[in-house]
Amino acid sequence: MKSAESSTLTELQLDNQLCFKLYAASRAVIRAYKPMLTQLGLTYPQYLAMLVLWEWQVDAPVQPTVKALGERLLLDSGTLTPLLKRLEQLGLVARQRASHDEREVHLRLTGAGQDLRAQVLPLKAQLLCDSGAAVAELDGLRERLDALLERLTYLP
Repeated sequence: MKSAESSTLTELQLDNQLCFKLYAASRAVIRAYKPMLTQLGLTYPQYLAMLVLWEWQVDAPVQPTVKALGERLLLDSGTLTPLLKRLEQLGLVARQRASHDEREVHLRLTGAGQDLRAQVLPLKAQLLCDSGAAVAELDGLRERLDALLERLTYLP
């Protein structure tokens, strides 16, 4: 009986929890990005939104809407609306309600939003260099996290 109890306690130790390791790693990554994002004048969620909007410059969805952005970022409109409002105040994004349905809000980058992309590449390269991580190692980790996210995203 004691062995089963010991096994249960081991299973419940914080350092044995994948969820904690993912949480701690996420916070560490965001903290590492902070100096770069401060130079850009963005928060981490704003940066993620900008990444998607830059992607859409090359391969836009049929409707580049707040809803489509939320689906891409796995965020709801209640979270996105203040974030996008701030990006609009910064002059990086323009929002426009659709004429056929005012609930539908379309997004586009402004010139300043497009120009910001060029500032990100050297800063991101420096961040990668500072981390000391090998590109292949990070690519492998990202692939494993993609697979995990795919499995967990559609759980009931």
